[in-house]
Amino acid sequence: MSNENYDAIKTHYAGSDAKDLAAMMAPVTGRTAWTEMAGFPYAGTYVGPDAVISGVFKRIGEDWDGYTFTLEKLVDGGTTIVGIGTYSGTYKKTGKKMSARVVHVWEMQDGKAVSFEQFTDTKLVAAAMG
Repeated sequence: MSNENYDAIKTHYAGSDAKDLAAMMAPVTGRTAWTEMAGFPYAGTYVGPDAVISGVFKRIGEDWDGYTFTLEKLVDGGTTIVGIGTYSGTYKKTGKKMSARVVHVWEMQDGKAVSFEQFTDTKLVAAAMG
């Protein structure tokens, strides 16, 4: 039996691969709390799709060339979905490349994200920026 929560996040990551922002934001509601890890350049909690787009994705696009998230494993925990992979990209201001492992933890309800939390090696990201 298919898990609608798992399917929604699988679609989110497929949208990320396709650079399809609408598909990426499909599971994000006006109440979704999206947390970028302390120490990450876009650290903080953003609520709703507009805040996530302007506070995270727009800034990444402005600051990085070729910034990608490569999903290696998607874990179906029912209402908790975990994406494991790697961030990579080149910081525009320094020309330095970055590659950092990352885990995304999604708390879901009825195919929609209640919350998203990122865990990554912020030191590797910061090293490319300095």
